[in-house]
Amino acid sequence: MFYLFIFIFGTIIGSFLNVVVIRTHDGGRIIKSRSQCPHCQHVLGTIDLIPLISFISQSGQCRYCRQPIAWQYPLVELVTGFLFVLVTYNIIGWLDWENLFYNSAVFLIWLRNLIFVGFLIIIFIYDLKWYLILDKITWPAMVIALILNLIIGFSWLDLLLGAVVGFGFFALQYIVSNGRWIGGGDLRLGALAGLMLGLKAVIVALFFAYIIGALISVFLLIWGRKELKSQIPFGTFLALGIFLALLWSQEVINWYLSIL
Repeated sequence: MFYLFIFIFGTIIGSFLNVVVIRTHDGGRIIKSRSQCPHCQHVLGTIDLIPLISFISQSGQCRYCRQPIAWQYPLVELVTGFLFVLVTYNIIGWLDWENLFYNSAVFLIWLRNLIFVGFLIIIFIYDLKWYLILDKITWPAMVIALILNLIIGFSWLDLLLGAVVGFGFFALQYIVSNGRWIGGGDLRLGALAGLMLGLKAVIVALFFAYIIGALISVFLLIWGRKELKSQIPFGTFLALGIFLALLWSQEVINWYLSIL
């Protein structure tokens, strides 16, 4: 029952993240304006905005104009709910849910991870759809990541070094390629990764990102969906790498040390 609540909470946040992504791209107000159908502009009521349920009950169509609702909406809601459950399980397991609310240190780590997941989902979607990593997302995320990690006990030096390594890794590629391989947004996302994860874990995130990126790129080349010179949304892969490192970086580090 507890994890069902976490999943439902995640779908609600996922619905909000969809609003952030779409309205950020369209230049609309994120909070004050009411949701509308993108086809008929009819203002949507509460019954139209229930995560997952509204999409299913309306057969994936607008209640008013019967135009199809983009699959992005239910997918982001579903994935966010699943990731919230995964993050929670990673911290407390199946049975120790009371520890989440009675142990302030555990609660802060949990809350920090959920906030990080929210930012990463926005970055993932935006870069996947429009090949952009926006400063209006990464800069606030950097500030929040720094504050939250200092609160839970990270060393400021570890965070600073992580940001330098993440930024420097992409800055070197930017300089060598004269900006052809990556964009400025990747540099700032690298710095954000360091501030979210610290020095050791950011290296794991970069490892995850390049492995995932390479595998998907090879698949797309074989499938004929991309060419060697095609643009790849690396921010999407790095966002995924950051998430994996957030949950399992220590296990990867321990595994690596065990085989040395």
